[in-house]
Amino acid sequence: MQRRDFLQAFGSATALAPLVVAGLLSPTRALAVSFNRAAFEARTAADALRLIGAAGAETSRDIQLKAPEVAENGAAVPIEVASSIPGTTRLSILIEKNPLPLALQFNFAAEATARFQAKLRMAESSRLRVVATAGGKHYTVFREVKVTVGGCGD
Repeated sequence: MQRRDFLQAFGSATALAPLVVAGLLSPTRALAVSFNRAAFEARTAADALRLIGAAGAETSRDIQLKAPEVAENGAAVPIEVASSIPGTTRLSILIEKNPLPLALQFNFAAEATARFQAKLRMAESSRLRVVATAGGKHYTVFREVKVTVGGCGD
């Protein structure tokens, strides 16, 4: 730690200490939103879809999924997802051939732009599925991604 960083941290702590002691500023507990643990522990994509309530999702062109056709490193496959469906409140990513297919899920406020970027871990070449939830309905889009080892196809 450099001297400047130390002095800044010490100064901030010194300034906030009287507020904490006076009870004007109190530490609080941050609680995460509860999540559907069973869906993340599902062993098949069909079970995960059923558990998130999206078994009958319809295909939509209003979901954009950018992912490489060929990923040279299955440990970090970059994706970008955006939904232009009005009122999108949740985006879920499933990797069908992974041991646990539901890879991630983001919840959005109804007025927020449903968009994110992430790096996924893929066990093998597989189909990615994005499921968007909007207005109580589910929409989906697919993309095949081939995972190679050292740039050589399987």
